[in-house]
Amino acid sequence: MPLEVQIEKRLPEFTLDVTFTCGDEPLSVLGPSGAGKTMLLRCIAGLERARRGRVALGNRVLFDSSKSVQLPARDRRVGMLFQHFALFPNKTVGENVAFGLQKLPRHEQQQRVTALLGRTRLIGLENRYPRQISGGEQQRAALARALAIEPEALLFDEPLSALDTHLRSQMETQLQETFAAYRRPALLVTHNIEEAYKLGERMLVLSRGRVAAFGGKDEIFRRPPSLEVARLTGCKNFSRARMISMGVVEAVDWGCHLRVAHELAASVTHLGIRAHEIDFVEMNSGAPQENVFRCRLVRSSETPFRVTLYLSLRQSGGAASENSSFDLQAEVTKEKFRLIQERPMPWHIRLWPESIFLLPD
Repeated sequence: MPLEVQIEKRLPEFTLDVTFTCGDEPLSVLGPSGAGKTMLLRCIAGLERARRGRVALGNRVLFDSSKSVQLPARDRRVGMLFQHFALFPNKTVGENVAFGLQKLPRHEQQQRVTALLGRTRLIGLENRYPRQISGGEQQRAALARALAIEPEALLFDEPLSALDTHLRSQMETQLQETFAAYRRPALLVTHNIEEAYKLGERMLVLSRGRVAAFGGKDEIFRRPPSLEVARLTGCKNFSRARMISMGVVEAVDWGCHLRVAHELAASVTHLGIRAHEIDFVEMNSGAPQENVFRCRLVRSSETPFRVTLYLSLRQSGGAASENSSFDLQAEVTKEKFRLIQERPMPWHIRLWPESIFLLPD
């Protein structure tokens, strides 16, 4: 039962103009704040009206501006999970979950609510009010309420952003279990790159109301179609590029020539490589190796598990100073960094041809 979306709506800063189809695999909608992500979901859910377009869920048309079709939100069979839970504070957890089931017989309502409380690990909390449970439990209650109406599509608007790290991890697991069992269209809006990659099978990158990329997440991360998409998906290393010969390109800003594995096109203006793709190698002989360069450490920064290394490819007589500029950012585990530190400067890095992507203007 595919969800087909074509929406055009004028917003204060730009026009939201989006067309895509979502099948039974979860689709991550990634983009910066203010890109139009939430408005897209609200138009699909029927909480906002688009100026033009069409939204269809299987054989049911939810919105069609050319035929004056505008189903109200309550009739769309679309469940929506909001960033800040949106539970009714004066209703218990059980009453919140049962809110959309008023037309069902009492015993059927109770059966469905009990089953959903079990699926979302809320058994024993059904008589508590939202203020009496944690943020993670509130979000799971909101998920149970969205699932209670047996929706034909699910929409998630930044569902993890209001949770702390521990609760976020728990909710990620809950969503993965939900998607595995649900197998219907599900859209997850986020500005968090790791969240988008972890929870979605496919990805739509939105920028100022337009689709900047759409397709499998691995393909978008491995070969982003533009400089903008590369930045939005977390790439930190870019250089202006100039073609030298077939398979060889100059990284103008890094001051080096690189062999690349992907086909060169006349429109290529930049190249990039992701920080975790930079490989630190040991030079066991004086023979030059392909795409291997000497570098010096400018500075580093640490998280609990990883280290970001700011590297300069410019060779100077002494060690790089703390304030000098860098060319590349590399990300390594702390264990890897301890091994690298044991090597004398300069270090050597390899930029694998397969890891370098070429970008049009």
